[in-house]
Amino acid sequence: MCQVGEDDHELLQRAEVPGVSKKCVKCKEATAAVVIRAGDAFCRGCFKEYFIHKFRAMLGKNRVLFPGEKVRCVLYGLRQNAHKKLRFLPGIVFIDEGGAVGQSLEDRRRMAAELQAVFKATGFPFLVVPLEQVLDLPSSVVAAAPAPSERAAGVYKKAVGRFIQRDGGGRQAPLEREETPLADVPECRTLLLQQLVGSAKTLTAREDLLNTLRQHLLVHTARTEGYSKVMLGDSCTRLAVKLLTSISLGRGAQLAQDTGFSDSRYGDIVLVRPMRDYSAKEIAYYNRMFSVPSVFIPGLDTKTRDKSSIQRLTESFVTKLQADFPSTVSAIYRTSEKLQTACTSSSSADHGDRCLLCMCALDTAAGEREFTLSFFSKERNGILFEVKHFNLYFSTHEEILIMARMHFKRCPQTPPPPLTVCI
Repeated sequence: MCQVGEDDHELLQRAEVPGVSKKCVKCKEATAAVVIRAGDAFCRGCFKEYFIHKFRAMLGKNRVLFPGEKVRCVLYGLRQNAHKKLRFLPGIVFIDEGGAVGQSLEDRRRMAAELQAVFKATGFPFLVVPLEQVLDLPSSVVAAAPAPSERAAGVYKKAVGRFIQRDGGGRQAPLEREETPLADVPECRTLLLQQLVGSAKTLTAREDLLNTLRQHLLVHTARTEGYSKVMLGDSCTRLAVKLLTSISLGRGAQLAQDTGFSDSRYGDIVLVRPMRDYSAKEIAYYNRMFSVPSVFIPGLDTKTRDKSSIQRLTESFVTKLQADFPSTVSAIYRTSEKLQTACTSSSSADHGDRCLLCMCALDTAAGEREFTLSFFSKERNGILFEVKHFNLYFSTHEEILIMARMHFKRCPQTPPPPLTVCI
């Protein structure tokens, strides 16, 4: 049996782990209160300034929101008196999906009451819309309205200058209070919505369908209320999960619209994601440190296993990998910024060339492309065979190999060698 003597006590002392600096990396004076990344420790005041500046920089860099423009914020946490610092006219909308996930009427009313208390504290007009209204939407919601004419490059600066001169320093006047609580929904409409969602056989399909219905209802609500922009709260972490999920679901051609800062597939309504530079960790720290109220809203994937759906599995994979490798989310996110759709732009595609569900340009046209196939065979002394102007349809790698072997020029007596196809 191994024994340790008193003389060996110094050798068994715990090794001192190098810690993060206790001083704020920005002001160099105050004690750090939060560590975002290794080496990025902020005090309370500097973290708040960093968080707000990041949001303003995202809006200023893209120049999508013009002064005085009405913007719908989808369950976005704006604090009281924030209207004094905003140049656009915000409004809050919440889509109640309790009927689709099987919540009782009492639970839906209780959750709506909690949300209304949070919305009233912001001082902005808010609207609570039940998802059942998607069953009564007009057919125009799946038709892209004509987009407004593009503005010149210097129009944004002129608009900001006029706004500052008119309102004295860019302060926005208080908005008229517009409160629309949750309306009573007939039970038959809730049952019809549950039948629609339940018609999808898998949880993956149900979540995808629910996301489509929610987006259609958001666009219709923005049009009827006179809003030209819809501001979503997608974070960097959520977009990283969404990117990998979309690729797994075969939506690679629509990644530019699904994860970009602005999405103009609907023409007159533009979806913007100003929170796409924030990680879920940063948002959680901010909400905790500055007591931002929160309400838990159950979804279709609440209390489900990791392998219950593609969305849930991807989220579990990314978050667990992020815990061990902190640069995982940022690497996926930076990759998404470089992606561009190869098909026709959704904003310029004709109505007949659009998908009726997601309103993106169709990418299902199977056309012919002209490839130059190079065949290399080690069994034939390294001779390079080239077949030029060889027309192929869009096919998988295995189908290309089969077709290449069929067109490979060889002696009838010689068996076909193993081929490597270079396209």
